[in-house]
Amino acid sequence: MTLPLLAQPVFTDVFPPDEYASRRARVMARIGDAVAIIQGTTERPGEQPLRQANQFFYLSGVVEPRAILLIDGRTQRSRLFLNPRNERRETMMFGPGLYPGEEAAKATGIEGVVARGEFQAELDGVREAGRTIYTPFRPEVLGCASASDPAALARATRTDPWDGRISREEAFLQHLKFASPRSKIEDLDPFLDEMRGAKSPREIAILREATRITGLGIIEAMRDTRPGMKEYELQADAEYVFKKYGAYGPAYFALIATGENTWYSHYHKNTRTLDAGDLVQFDYAPDFRYYSSDVTRVFPANGKFTPWQREFYTIYLRLYQALMTSIQVHLRPSDVIKNAVLNMDAVMKGYKFTDDRIKQAATQFVERYRNSRSNSLGHNVGMEVHDVPSPTVTLEPGQVFTIEPAMQIAGEHVGIRLEDMILITNTGYENLSAFVPIEIADIEKMMTRHGLSDAQVKLK
Repeated sequence: MTLPLLAQPVFTDVFPPDEYASRRARVMARIGDAVAIIQGTTERPGEQPLRQANQFFYLSGVVEPRAILLIDGRTQRSRLFLNPRNERRETMMFGPGLYPGEEAAKATGIEGVVARGEFQAELDGVREAGRTIYTPFRPEVLGCASASDPAALARATRTDPWDGRISREEAFLQHLKFASPRSKIEDLDPFLDEMRGAKSPREIAILREATRITGLGIIEAMRDTRPGMKEYELQADAEYVFKKYGAYGPAYFALIATGENTWYSHYHKNTRTLDAGDLVQFDYAPDFRYYSSDVTRVFPANGKFTPWQREFYTIYLRLYQALMTSIQVHLRPSDVIKNAVLNMDAVMKGYKFTDDRIKQAATQFVERYRNSRSNSLGHNVGMEVHDVPSPTVTLEPGQVFTIEPAMQIAGEHVGIRLEDMILITNTGYENLSAFVPIEIADIEKMMTRHGLSDAQVKLK
């Protein structure tokens, strides 16, 4: 599915209004007679584009600063509170915005869109009735982050003796408690997380496109790679592709590790010069329409695997594939792991090792799974690259996650880690990133083709 490109307007039609309305209806069904109140993000400091917080965007699609959304379980209606029109902001910075009135109500599908100044009167009614209020407790998640990241920052800031600030969400909770002291305040995040755990067909279409863009970025870097380049030059290749296809920005910092830097799972300095004998581990993806992807590939800096690299990479790839092909719908991840170990044992038995270091690393890799007590294969992906948890203990249709096990050789200070986007379907799973070269022959063939640097040379 090819999705039309959009700018970043104040209300994006990433999904039609009925998708957001369906989500709000599910919230209403869960909260009963209560109300849910969600605040949008603030303006950005300086010359930065506005990106809405994920939980707010999930329920509204609205990208306006300081918006407030109230979902009423009793009346089965929602109200959106927006700032009045700011002509200077519109003229100087952003162009047409979304403002209180019927036009905004029609565009968003929200029953009432009124001035933000009316929120106090709405809250007065909640206070007088002593109604329960649901609101997100954890810090907002914007681009280039997952829920654990701003939460950790908020904890560190609150406990810092030279800082001590509370998060914006904690301040909002305090205001709600003061404004409506008879109301019970409940956490809305668990409800929204449960909803976000299984993706709708429209969300899957966005994730599919995000993964296509990711793969094209990796392929462009693969084609362009050569000894003497800097790691950040490969990052530039991917970012060209991301922006070409309409990405807002990166989903996370570029993890482009070469040579001994492949030992580090999240190395991101990206300043090393590629040597001819290096392997490149490339892990980078865009933030596309408020959804992320996450794919990793490994390839040789000079376009050809050495015999040692071929042995190391091949055994890892076969063990990785043994894990992937063990995935089945309705199974617990722990059961997938048990089945995968049986397949890995068969791979190990038939593999011809010439280097004991590689054999030891592969053996440790298998044993780590054999002794695992985890009920996780990797991490979920969605609006965040490390997305909210799955709502079920088994793998069910609509869940999207990655697998990314690492195999390392301490003596060489090198590692290998591949990663693919897995969508659970009614009959099994689909590898959304399967088109990105992963077999040695396909990688080496791709690396014979011209890259962006070749085009630049021709222009000189």
